[in-house]
Amino acid sequence: MIDRIRVKAGGRGMPVPTLRLKDAVAITVGIVVGAGIFRTPSLVAANAGSESIALLIWLAGGLVTLVGALCYAELATTYPHAGGDYHYLTRAYGRQLAFLYAWSRIAVVQTGSVALLAFVVGDYASQLFSLGTYSSALYAALVVVALTALNVAGVRQGSGAQNWLTAVEVLSVVIVIIAGLVFANSDAPAIAPTAPASSLGLALVFVLLTYGGWNEAVYVSAEVENPRRNIARALLLSIGFITGLYLLVNWAFLRGLGLEGLAASDAAAADLMRRVAGEGGARFVSILVAVSALTSANATVITGARTNYALGRDFRLFDFLGRWHERAQTPTNALLVQGVIALALVFAGSFAREGFTALVEYTAPVFWLFFFLAGLSLIVLRKKEPEVERAFSVPLYPLTPLLFCAACLYMLHASLTYAGAGAIAGVLVLLAGVPVLLLARQRERQRVDTVKYVERRHEA
Repeated sequence: MIDRIRVKAGGRGMPVPTLRLKDAVAITVGIVVGAGIFRTPSLVAANAGSESIALLIWLAGGLVTLVGALCYAELATTYPHAGGDYHYLTRAYGRQLAFLYAWSRIAVVQTGSVALLAFVVGDYASQLFSLGTYSSALYAALVVVALTALNVAGVRQGSGAQNWLTAVEVLSVVIVIIAGLVFANSDAPAIAPTAPASSLGLALVFVLLTYGGWNEAVYVSAEVENPRRNIARALLLSIGFITGLYLLVNWAFLRGLGLEGLAASDAAAADLMRRVAGEGGARFVSILVAVSALTSANATVITGARTNYALGRDFRLFDFLGRWHERAQTPTNALLVQGVIALALVFAGSFAREGFTALVEYTAPVFWLFFFLAGLSLIVLRKKEPEVERAFSVPLYPLTPLLFCAACLYMLHASLTYAGAGAIAGVLVLLAGVPVLLLARQRERQRVDTVKYVERRHEA
């Protein structure tokens, strides 16, 4: 067991190793296996052309994700840090670019994801018990408050809840798999597909979006016991497990509904369970999807606050975010700020629900841009810091990181193509961080000037 010595710097606590391997795996699986797996299979089927191609696309998505995980395994084990990608970008390109990355996460990407997932919980909870006109928004706000409070209470509480939620989520998916493979009638009726012309590129976009979130494990790398060994294991175990789960659940959907039936379905899991167990089965899926979204929301709360914490450690303007609560072992202020922004998005979403769909779309280009830069940072850091010991070295270097970067560039192009006007909003949000960066740099210069002035007066 690693000695859990609490290190102090400037009177502020620092992360210590308190998370086990299974905690890191649960966080990763919990983020990735969310509500998306119950919606995107129909979109993939509509663009695949055949059942075998549909399954091959899901397998290809798992392989691309595995390539990325190998790259991140080297970065995370070489540079374990609560800032994750933010830390790698800082070392490779400097603080300015890393600031814009952190800004994009705190302003839209992570907080928007928390709010959206909370709304998914609200939508399905409202089907079981409605709270009135704004039922979904009330449930969503309750989810944000509850998960923020849970994680403020302590890392053990947050990670412990994540372990249980992930177990329930995976069990629910397994039930759907069994229903499709064992109990559903394989002679599914033919239904006209929603998109007769196949588009493998678009199908891969949906698949990789469903695999998205696996890299969030690196944000707890500074809190994992024996990170130089366990982070790589957590990433590879998680991706292998998720790929297998996705292939099985899509096989179950295809066997139970057929390619055309799956392509035409807006709620594949509900349609499958309705065929197997009637309306009671469809009602069960409402609970299943709500639990899946809740699991992803909790994991996103955990990892999102870590970037905010790293930002506060590096920029005095956000100093209040860089405080680590020693007893709870959490970045309390970062969690609270994240919760407030997510609540504001929930409030806005209660009046403009279509705007939340656009929120998902305009975050994609920014996400894939920084994902590409993070993958490229592996090559940059090998050049800049060849003397640094690497506990895990990515195999087939530099082919593996180059392949990952190429996949990111393709996804960036695809997201810009399919997001349309939403991409402009994402870029504007990113650019809004530029004046904030200039203000932060001005504060830093003023602080340095003040220190020099005091030193001169002291010498005089």
